[in-house]
Amino acid sequence: MPSEEVQKHEAIIKEVRGRFGDAVVEFDQSYDDLAIVVDKSIVHDVLRYLRDDRRCDMLLDIAGVDCSELDSYRERFELEYTLYSIPDDLRVRVRIAVPETDLNVTTASDLWHSANWAEREAFEMFGFNFEGHPCLKRLLTHHEFKGHPLRKEYPVMGGQWCTSTSDLTEELNEEQGGTPRV
Repeated sequence: MPSEEVQKHEAIIKEVRGRFGDAVVEFDQSYDDLAIVVDKSIVHDVLRYLRDDRRCDMLLDIAGVDCSELDSYRERFELEYTLYSIPDDLRVRVRIAVPETDLNVTTASDLWHSANWAEREAFEMFGFNFEGHPCLKRLLTHHEFKGHPLRKEYPVMGGQWCTSTSDLTEELNEEQGGTPRV
């Protein structure tokens, strides 16, 4: 008989397949973990479903990957959302392939507040454009920085000096939603 964790995975797989059909590319249950690979066009719907119906109440991480040096890959880039259900003690990963020619992805910041900075980091390091994000700007590099440091084509010794200062007034005056305070 399968373990309780495997039974939870199987239930999610059945529900996701039934709800999203052919837009679900594959499932991976390696290492006692569940990864769901879906089409980029439905990622927001799948994330909302997992949050609302499967009680994945925490977004732990959003990780970008440049797959260009891997032996095989669907598209040059991938995004992976790591979710966790506190009530069910269950981790689920949702992965999407993102073509280099279309880096637009719907934001998840309306689902989890923690997506705000995680998406900003993925935007800055890889160039993903999270449509609908309240404040999509650089978070880790300086305001004059050009490029995306975690892309494979970025030069390892490609340091960039900042030639002007920023008083950060704009950042300090922003609220969670990205609008200036009055």
